[in-house]
This record gives sequence, C-alpha cells and structure tokens, in this order.
Amino acid sequence: MSSTLNRRNALKNIIAESAAIGVSSGISTLAMEKHQTNLPLKGNINHSVCRWCFSDFDLEKLCLEAKKIGLTGIDLVGPKDWPILKKHGLESTMCNGAEINLVDGFNDKKLHETLIRNYSEMIPLVAKAGYKNLICFSGNRRGKDDETGWNNCVEGLKKLIPLAEKHNVVLVMELLNSKVDHQDYQCDKTAWGVELCKRLGSENFKLLYDIYHMQVDEGDVIATIKNNHKYIAHYHTAGVPGRNEIDETQELNYPAIIKAIAETGFKGFVAQEFIPKNADKLASLKKAISICDI
Repeated sequence: MSSTLNRRNALKNIIAESAAIGVSSGISTLAMEKHQTNLPLKGNINHSVCRWCFSDFDLEKLCLEAKKIGLTGIDLVGPKDWPILKKHGLESTMCNGAEINLVDGFNDKKLHETLIRNYSEMIPLVAKAGYKNLICFSGNRRGKDDETGWNNCVEGLKKLIPLAEKHNVVLVMELLNSKVDHQDYQCDKTAWGVELCKRLGSENFKLLYDIYHMQVDEGDVIATIKNNHKYIAHYHTAGVPGRNEIDETQELNYPAIIKAIAETGFKGFVAQEFIPKNADKLASLKKAISICDI
C-alpha cells in the first residue's frame, strides 16, 4: 500500500468503488468458505478491523479472511455494504456514512443543518440493521476556542440524542491527534471528549479512543483508559510511530494496553486500524489479532 495512503482518501475510494465490488480474487466465495477455519481466540476481546486499511482487498475477500482469523466485525462500513457483512455473519462494528468528512463536524453551527439531516436519516438505518455504533467528528477548530467548540457540539448533538436513545444507537466521536495526522482537529485530547460527554449526559454519546492517535497527542494511555473508560465505546489500534503494524517494531505495549481495557469490563470492540507495511498484509492482521487476544 502506498505510503501516501490516508484514511480520508481511502474512504472516498471505497465509497466510489463499492457498487462495483465483487470477488475479484478469482476464487469463488463458496470455495473459500469451504476451507474457512476460525482461530481459537480466547473470547476476552471482541476483535474487528477497519475496512479502509485493507482497501486493496475487495470486501468479499476481506470478510472471508476476517472470518478465518476469528474476527466478528468490520469497522467503517456504510449501508451499501452491510448486506455483504451480513452474508458472512459479520457485524458493522462502527458504522459510517452520515458524517460530512473528518474536518467538517459538529463544532461548526453552519454545518448543523446538514449533519442533523444526515444523522437523522442514518440512525434508524443503523438500528434496523441491528447495529449500534455510528461515528461522528468534532471537525477542525478553525480558530474556535474549547468553550465555543463544546457549546456548538452540544447544540447540534442534543438535537440527535433523543433519536439515538429511541433507536438504541450510540453516536461515537473519534479522538484524533492534531500533532501529526489531523492538524487543527478539535477533539484531539481525551479530556476534551470527556467534557463533551459530561455536558451531553447521555449513554448514547461516547468516544472512540484511538490508541495510536492518543499516544501521539497525549501519551499515558493505560492510565487514561482506566480513568475514563465509562466514556469510551470503541477502540482503534496502530503502531507508534508510523501507524503501521502493532508488533515489536513500534513503541506501544499492546498486550498490556488490551489487558487494561479488558480489566475495565469493556464489552465493545477493539478494531485494528494500522496501515500494513509488510507485503503479506493478512499475515500482519493475523499477528495483530494474536497480540491483542489476551
């Protein structure tokens, strides 16, 4: 995968190409499923993987390989592709498709009309499909101080919380680093996201704690998770630095981090969101699951 690949462009490509997706590997779905065997995972962690990181595999193949590894879901898949996940008995563990993009979010009141319309349409679809988590973003600061950002997010999200509560859908705002990957993003610290959760005061709004992003921007990962776990609905992984494999080539102790997550009683999903650098991308994914299967 090109080193210039980023999540924003990858998601655009997936959306553009999804209508034409098929089993392009030349191996029939039936034949692949016939030889499918799940790994004997320990069952302490619910594992998933982010679609965009493996966008050079068509979704059918990724589903088949995910099942072999023992995953139960795939992150960042929208309604158009939910039937493919259902076909393979996989869950859309973090739904997307209502957001505008990563930089235009709820901290900008000029965008509220569009966002409220998008999410009002998507929340019932997520519930009808039997899913729970729907991603959202603060958006970039663009000169806004923290208080303005919180107030604007509360104003917009409060119009959606009753609908989310009615349908048992959780709006999940992702924490992204503003130091390296997403400069000027406002929800770039755990404390900022937690304060927003407190102001909204609903179990149907929580955070996506991206371990890679928060290591880059604030560190102290395990203590932060332990102190704030009740506000966290979902986790993402990647190696630091570089956002590649979570193996011995990077600085984070993922077994210790995942153990800390499990000790909080977390029952949601931990999704792999690293960009594979190794030629055998599926081997990297399998190894990452093994590392995180504490």
